[in-house]
Parts: sequence; C-alpha cells; structure tokens
Amino acid sequence: MKRHKDKTMPKMKTKKAVVKRFKITKKKKVIKRTGGQGHFNARETGNTKRNKRRDSEIAKADHKNIKKLMPYN
Repeated sequence: MKRHKDKTMPKMKTKKAVVKRFKITKKKKVIKRTGGQGHFNARETGNTKRNKRRDSEIAKADHKNIKKLMPYN
C-alpha cells in the first residue's frame, strides 16, 4: 500500500516571547507595555508613575516585524 505525501505547508510557529509582550488591537495597532515597572518605583515622581501605567504604541516601522512573529493574531 502506497502512502501519499501531504501537500499542505506546515503551520507557522508563533514566537511566544513576542505574544507575551505585544498585543494587536482591532484596528491593527501594535501595543506594548511601558518598561521599567518592576522595582525602584518609589523614587519616581507622581507623573512618571502615572505615565508608566499607560500602554504605548510601537513605531510604524516595527509593525511588520512584530506581526510576522505573531502570524495568527
């Protein structure tokens, strides 16, 4: 009995490190969490603390690379 080869391409793998750090919004923007939030935040000013709570959008030049690493998002 002959076996036939499967003609479908293999699935692309998602880079898990990228998925944990970035999110793609409904309007296809790429959002990341602001860095520097782990510790040593007591010495930050109030404005800096509040700004760190916000997520920020990635530069348009990096969108293509991030989306390539997250093929199913």
